[in-house]
Amino acid sequence: MATGEKIKAKIKKNLPVRGPQAPTIKDLMHWYCMNTNTHGCRRIVVSRGRLRRLLWILFTLTAVALIIWQCALLVASFYTVSVSIKVHFQKLDFPAVTICNINPYKYSVVRDLLADLDQETRGVLRTLYGFSEVKSRKRRGAESENSAWEGIRPKFINVIPLLAFNEDEKDKARDFFTGRKRKVSGSIIHKTSNVMHIHESKKTVGFQLCPSNDTTNCATYTFSSGVNAIQEWYKLHYMNIMAQVPLEKKINMSYSVEELLVTCFFDGMSCDARNFTLFHHPMYGNCYTFNNRENETTLSTSMGGSEYGLQVILYIDEEEYNPFLVSSTGAKVLIHQQNEYPFIEDVGTEIETAMSTSIGMHLTESFKLSEPYSQCTEDGHDVPVESIYNASYSLQICLYSCFQTKMVEKCGCAQYSQPLPPNANYCNYQQNPNWMYCYYELYQAFVKEELDCQMVCRETCRFKEWTLTTSLAQWPSEVSEKWLLRVLTWDQSQQINKQLNKTDLAKLLIFYKDLNQRSIMESPANSIEVLLSNFGGQLGLWMSCSVVCVIEIIEVFFIDSFSIIARRQWQKAKEWWARKQAPSGPEAPPSQQGQDNPALHIDEDLPTFTSAMHLPPGPGAQVPGTPPPRYNTLHLERAFFNQLPDTQVPSEP
Repeated sequence: MATGEKIKAKIKKNLPVRGPQAPTIKDLMHWYCMNTNTHGCRRIVVSRGRLRRLLWILFTLTAVALIIWQCALLVASFYTVSVSIKVHFQKLDFPAVTICNINPYKYSVVRDLLADLDQETRGVLRTLYGFSEVKSRKRRGAESENSAWEGIRPKFINVIPLLAFNEDEKDKARDFFTGRKRKVSGSIIHKTSNVMHIHESKKTVGFQLCPSNDTTNCATYTFSSGVNAIQEWYKLHYMNIMAQVPLEKKINMSYSVEELLVTCFFDGMSCDARNFTLFHHPMYGNCYTFNNRENETTLSTSMGGSEYGLQVILYIDEEEYNPFLVSSTGAKVLIHQQNEYPFIEDVGTEIETAMSTSIGMHLTESFKLSEPYSQCTEDGHDVPVESIYNASYSLQICLYSCFQTKMVEKCGCAQYSQPLPPNANYCNYQQNPNWMYCYYELYQAFVKEELDCQMVCRETCRFKEWTLTTSLAQWPSEVSEKWLLRVLTWDQSQQINKQLNKTDLAKLLIFYKDLNQRSIMESPANSIEVLLSNFGGQLGLWMSCSVVCVIEIIEVFFIDSFSIIARRQWQKAKEWWARKQAPSGPEAPPSQQGQDNPALHIDEDLPTFTSAMHLPPGPGAQVPGTPPPRYNTLHLERAFFNQLPDTQVPSEP
């Protein structure tokens, strides 16, 4: 190695270590405060006096706290949205309209299937209320289609009888079918209602659901209203019977579109059955959708007002109503998008007979922001629930799909009022004797949000909503009733073989009140650019700092500090390992380290070449001491050997 390289190596070795290579955190912080661009940190080091230094520490920490607080507010505001509402006038697409008769199947057709159930229900009414007979209207010319039934006919099995409970005997109930008292055990769930009370205030009606071969873990459902108890009990057995009927037969048992639709008029033009699409609902039978997605084009309306909407007259046929299944007369209508599933039982609007129902619409379209601003989903692809509906995603579809899937997993069958999952069958007594108990237990868990369906299902980010305004008017009027009913009877003579009356008919008008579409849109309250700009303003205001300063803080306080700590731990580990491997013997005197070695003494001033050359002696070498002075060098030799005569000193006498 050349002489110059040796000198440079010695200088580098003996210079005091500063900056990222400082041996201690204290030295690193001192170096940072002396070299940083943030003024407060530098003033802490260079200030003289404890009071002034303490004040600068307080000011700097306060500024850092304010920066953290303001930046946290900025980050929180970044995830907020601002809502804007726009109203614009344009030609609007007409929504899909689904219409169902409240009575799902013609009673004359399903009477034989429900004969045993109806007989049991009449017996309950006779025992409880003293009714001698409950008869339904028999339609003239009606023929039963059950005579041609093929295969095993669904039967009524009274495995869940209606019970009368008395407050004086809480552990016993009377069976209406046998008249005997039976012991009741398990939890009692009371469903209150103010519709109708039993004539004896101390009595309640209900039914008991028990798992097979286990009468100790039963759930007893009681109702303060006999009407609700009988209808709920009848509905359970009705679903069990109809679940065993093939879909083709159920379609034939319900109303055809030609029977339901008497007249049709849309946007100033006549329409007919070809504009309606069949949709079979398990609880409402044959429903028909106007302007469905299966049509070639989506109809639109050019003007607002009742004259430019949909006008239909519906044939309700009250004589064919099931007296125990439904207690009201009319139809249900639902307005929805073309690609949506019509949940007619949840959000449908009922219309009355002998009335003209006008429904005015206002269209509102909403756009929500997805993550990180909200938990909505665009199309449901990121929701871990498989849809059982042939329709676009919605929150209701997700919840019902989740419950139906849980029903199949736990009970082994599907609930009748919802579509079937793949490779599943509807519940019935013959194949699933305990399905009612399982269904009620599962439904209670669903209501209590114990199935996690409400947790995984999310609302959609984009949806349309029609705000409805409903008005009623008597129809037809007394002065026009005679001629109008005669004309309608003549028009429907091929489908209806009887004289129409106004209680069999209902008029429906659906229209846009105006063509103003309201759009509700969410937008981010702050963008990335605005957020970074606000960050820069806060840093500059409180610390006179920039992005480079922030990077410097990250480097010094995280990377370099971690490196120093890691080097210390590594050095300690090496020393421990060396002591462990060293042979046992007399301890050597401790060698002088760092500041203990006088040869490595570092001045307070900045290093110079001279101070850097104070090198430690080599191992085993003798440090030469300072030689004693040569006193003969102090002897002054005379410059002149001969004294001048005039400078001689006279001798003393």
